[in-house]
Amino acid sequence: MPANMIAGDGALPLQRRERRPTSLSAYATRQDGSVVELTVVDLSADGCGVLCQSGLRAGERLNLAVLRRGTTGATVCWADGGRAGLSFDSPVAVGGATKPRCHERVSVDGEVAMRRAGKTNFRVHIYDISPDGCKAEFVDRPELGEQLWIKFDGMEALEAHVCWIAGARAGLRFGRQIHSAIFDLLVARLAGR
Repeated sequence: MPANMIAGDGALPLQRRERRPTSLSAYATRQDGSVVELTVVDLSADGCGVLCQSGLRAGERLNLAVLRRGTTGATVCWADGGRAGLSFDSPVAVGGATKPRCHERVSVDGEVAMRRAGKTNFRVHIYDISPDGCKAEFVDRPELGEQLWIKFDGMEALEAHVCWIAGARAGLRFGRQIHSAIFDLLVARLAGR
């Protein structure tokens, strides 16, 4: 156990929740905007252990994005070489309290048209989709909470808002949910079926 996980002067060691072993690809955005690749190797409700080639520092604040799982703020509790322990912040969503996802995201690999306010259309790559939103990769990174319009081939443009950002990728929440029948057709089209 790293030294800073132990209470000082003969006190009992600090207790933590049981962590479950895992192997999840992740990215951490540092306060200076730089992005670090991580692998989450264990996970609990309030923190995780990570492997990282870039040195993390105890006390460092990060925005952690786990692929297909979402993002959260985190603080580095301890760091030792290529390993570190992170403690999650209390979840906060753009514009209010965090809500659990209503639908599971479906993994896709496709391109769609996107438009920012006052700008022309451009193409972005999307990686997953649900009736409520999707994950996209941007060349020109949007702002958290920014309003965008996304257009899937054969559909009218949907309003969307940026919920999270991790490096060049961002999570988008649609202004209105896609009907389930339309969603099934859309997924089939994006999957090339």
